Amino acid sequence: MLVAVTTRCFANLPLETALERLSDLEFSAVEIMVHESEGHLKPSQVVNDFDAALAACRKTFRLTPVAYSFDTGAVGEEYFRQFAACCKLAKATRVVTMVVRSGELGVPFNEEVERLQRMVSIAHQEEVVVCLLTETGRMSESPDTVAVLCNYAKGLGITLDPSYFIYQHENPPSMEPLYQHVRHVRLRDTKKDKFQVRVGQGEVEYGKLIARLDRYGYRQALTIDVAPHPDVDQASELRKFRLLLESLL
Repeated sequence: MLVAVTTRCFANLPLETALERLSDLEFSAVEIMVHESEGHLKPSQVVNDFDAALAACRKTFRLTPVAYSFDTGAVGEEYFRQFAACCKLAKATRVVTMVVRSGELGVPFNEEVERLQRMVSIAHQEEVVVCLLTETGRMSESPDTVAVLCNYAKGLGITLDPSYFIYQHENPPSMEPLYQHVRHVRLRDTKKDKFQVRVGQGEVEYGKLIARLDRYGYRQALTIDVAPHPDVDQASELRKFRLLLESLL
């Protein structure tokens, strides 16, 4: 395993500046957020000017991109066109992992399966793995449902974010059904009553999580995803988090 970081950790800075700051903090790997809303790069930009997007993602200040996060408000065929362009970007930068969100609660199960199957097929053409983010308020909030989706959409992986199984859960669901499908991990510290707290003040048991992932043969990134907070020295927080995770590997 290796320690990585998302560009969202410096969401208030332009992509180039964010990457430079993360490199200065001695990170070696990064996940780049390609989100139409609040992203450092927009999927529509990747479609409209692929060469410029590629140049931006190659100027990483010695950071190795290990994942892209895809999120767009586009619908219908435009959604898949933007996704295909982002998968092409991933292949061009030698990135295997593409993080996507599941459908919202209420979306018909068969419709979600068909969407994910098509995304897996598109990604496979570019040698990219689609990883469904575990997330409250969406179909992926249930570990059992996610496991079933992975069984129906062959080749689909999971981006495990333990915070969603702690925050607002008096009795957190077991993550056991997920581990065999995990291909990417995002981390922050979390309490039952607060989604993000300073590292060491929450309830995420990093040592146990890493040991469990190791048992299932997980060898990819542990990606720090900490949103900036006005009362916290972000650089200091990220450095402390990186050192903690590295000490557990």
